Amino acid sequence: MKGKVQPTPVRHRMHIKKGDTVQIIAGSDKGKIGEILSTSPRTSQVVVKGVNVKTKHIKPRQEGESGQIASIEAPIHSSNVMLYSTKQKVASRVCYTFDAQGRKVRMLKKTGEVID
Repeated sequence: MKGKVQPTPVRHRMHIKKGDTVQIIAGSDKGKIGEILSTSPRTSQVVVKGVNVKTKHIKPRQEGESGQIASIEAPIHSSNVMLYSTKQKVASRVCYTFDAQGRKVRMLKKTGEVID
C-alpha cells in the first residue's frame, strides 16, 4: 500500500456556537468584541465579525470588469475567544448546568447568565 493512511477526522468540542457574542482574549485583536459568523469543529476555529480582517485582491473575471480588493474575516482558534455578556459588559468562562425543564444549558460563570 502506497502513501499515508488518513486518520479519522477529529471533531473538537467547542464552548461557543454560531451567533454568540465573544471577546478576543489573545492576539493582535485582543479586547475586540464581535459576533461569531461560523465555527469549524474539525480545526477548532471560529470566524468573528470584524476580527482578524485580511484583504484579498480579486482579479477581474470578464473583460471590461475591474479588479477588487475585498476584506474578509479569517478564522482564529476557539481558545482565543471568551463568551461575553452584553448586559454586564464582562467576559466569562462557560459552565454547563440544567434548567427547570431538565435541559442542559450553557451558563456564564461570572454572572450566572444562561446563554441557551
